[in-house]
Amino acid sequence: MINAGFFLVQTVFGLYLTMVIVRFMLQLAKADFYNPIAQTVVKLTQPLVAAIQKVMPRTGRFSLATLILAILVQLLLLSVLTLIHPSIPMPNPLNLVVWSLLGLASQVLDLLFFAILASIVLSWLAPQTKHPGAYLLHQLTEPVMSPARRMLPNLGGLDFSPILVFIIINLVDMLVIQNLVSNFGMPRILVLGL
Repeated sequence: MINAGFFLVQTVFGLYLTMVIVRFMLQLAKADFYNPIAQTVVKLTQPLVAAIQKVMPRTGRFSLATLILAILVQLLLLSVLTLIHPSIPMPNPLNLVVWSLLGLASQVLDLLFFAILASIVLSWLAPQTKHPGAYLLHQLTEPVMSPARRMLPNLGGLDFSPILVFIIINLVDMLVIQNLVSNFGMPRILVLGL
């Protein structure tokens, strides 16, 4: 019964947290918010973002309120999961904040990885598609893919930049996030991305 509750809480919070992270990543990528998929993400996350925006002003390319909401949702998720699971002790507040940041970083890397993978598959199956989802994937991944393309030489129309980005994502995950997770004693079952 504990595992079912753990799974249910992690799934519900995880889906909402994923939407908040996607909204944040779309803001960083300066995506088209007239896209119907982006509008759905904004509509589902706007009530809580708007409440935080009353206190936190918008700064630069992104809304600080969206980032704070992601951290708060992650904090709440980790708190509830530690209360549900008897084998996970409740950490001190500083560790809980660090665990939340590590979980968010891991989820951002996972979302980026799967967005690039989806855009690769779409480029094979429907290379000239005008679907809003494909366009949004392109806008989401292009800020990362473009520098990788500039780093690699032209190989006659073959694009190896996704491989380079996948290698960088995995190295950051292995060398930075996994080491920090171990150093701060974060149980790996708490966050979906770890």
